[in-house]
Amino acid sequence: MRVFIDGKETEFPGGATYRDLIKSYSVLGVSVGGRTLSLNARPEPGAQAHALTYFDEEGRRIYERTLQFVLLAAAHRVIPGRRVRIEHSFGEALFIRLPKTTVTRQLVAKIEQEMRSIVERDLPIPLTESSKAEANRYFEETNQGDKLRLLRYRNFEKFRFYELCGLKEYFYGEMAPSTGYVRVFQLRMYLPGLLMRTPHAKDPTRVAPFRDLPKLMKTFGETGRWNGILGCENAADINEMIERRSFREFIRVNEALHERSIERIADEFLKSGARVILIAGPSSSGKTTFAHRLQIALKVLGLRPMKLSLDDYYRDRKDIPLGEDGRPDLERLDTLDVPLLDEHLVKLLQGEAVEAPIFDFPKGMRSDRTQTLRAAADQPIVIEGIHGLNDQLTESVPRELKFKIYISALTMLNLDDHNRIRTTDARLLRRIVRDYQFRGTSPEETMAMWPSVRRGEESYIFPFQEEADAMFNSALAYELPIMKKYVYPVLQAVKPESPHYTLARRLVKFLNYIRTADVEDEIPINSILREFIGGSCFYREQD
Repeated sequence: MRVFIDGKETEFPGGATYRDLIKSYSVLGVSVGGRTLSLNARPEPGAQAHALTYFDEEGRRIYERTLQFVLLAAAHRVIPGRRVRIEHSFGEALFIRLPKTTVTRQLVAKIEQEMRSIVERDLPIPLTESSKAEANRYFEETNQGDKLRLLRYRNFEKFRFYELCGLKEYFYGEMAPSTGYVRVFQLRMYLPGLLMRTPHAKDPTRVAPFRDLPKLMKTFGETGRWNGILGCENAADINEMIERRSFREFIRVNEALHERSIERIADEFLKSGARVILIAGPSSSGKTTFAHRLQIALKVLGLRPMKLSLDDYYRDRKDIPLGEDGRPDLERLDTLDVPLLDEHLVKLLQGEAVEAPIFDFPKGMRSDRTQTLRAAADQPIVIEGIHGLNDQLTESVPRELKFKIYISALTMLNLDDHNRIRTTDARLLRRIVRDYQFRGTSPEETMAMWPSVRRGEESYIFPFQEEADAMFNSALAYELPIMKKYVYPVLQAVKPESPHYTLARRLVKFLNYIRTADVEDEIPINSILREFIGGSCFYREQD
């Protein structure tokens, strides 16, 4: 029998697995059609497979899941019975808390030593199937109440367990076949928990360099504290609020916290003495709605903010370099006429009038028309766009006149203690809903563009986030039960033969555990979420 791996024909005997055919430990899984398969899977005759490495998104996810399982197995041996909570990404690392356990350098070193022992032995990670009842018994016996509560919302009777060192776990995706595949890692104490550092994205043979992100960590910490106060750490907490009919109040509190944060940022700007407000963040963070709400908060303080649209400073589409996908790369800084923007800002700050361009998006070029703009001496200028934190955008404006704001949807809600909901996945759901409803873009088209969007974020946004004077977390702990109604049916419609099937199924899998809440009448018309589901007061036609 024959199979094709990255176009190369390979003969294989009956009963062989992909692991039998691919001996390299740098290959973590395979992609066949739209599906991601474990190396333990058996090839079908004539299959066209792509070997997944750490350079592939799905390969990195396999590596991370496997490494998480190794960490959990090591912690189970070093601190048996203690709670371990995998919380969020931290650059090229994961932040992990050990609630009610005193974290010391010695403890972190012991866990890392045990992890390395598990990896060196190259232990198999078998996948077994059990019933939901059997899974419930296991989680009850091992005091994993978070998983017991979550399983109430699982509609399937069959359950898949991965096993390692006497520990059973479930993860939402494939794993490496054995522990020897995840040799590159390092633990680091980072109070109030620890960091599990992962391979460098461009050189997976070494651990990614450590980069401290204190402002981002503070923002995550504030959100985590509020979630703890509100009793909302895992998906089951949200589902139980819906059942108790207390979800409407939860929405009100979430929105009040957003409003309080925006007012605080407006106060900080007023005290700073700056003139230019620069708002930047990754895709689907809600930058536009945030900018509108911030301007209202500034008006309450007696200011008269003026918005300058970066979209109008785009160069003609024909002059924009192409990206890896052959399309114009709209994420680059030089897609904007930076010299003209810089010149206009300098003049506006000195009270001069400028003739600002108007970009004609249907034609993909600058219009012949312009708009006259002038800023008073006490008038803040608000600029929103992905390059806002990059000083090259506003090179001639002194730093003390700039107030930089970083906004992102930093999701802190987990499915359970060991299965986090990624911030990037939550933002992708927002974008799928918005693009499908208001831009006529299918979910598959949005998913096809997503890798290019993510590359732009890694290059042009994340390197500058710690330069922000303020950070705003636009995630709403209540949003997934609202979004599910819009996104779940269109994700389920993605066919198995689609190249985006694995991504669609991964999103569907975690949404399976989220209950739908039909309470949209409770969501304010100025909510960040309205930017994606519709009904925002900021997008209505002017009377």
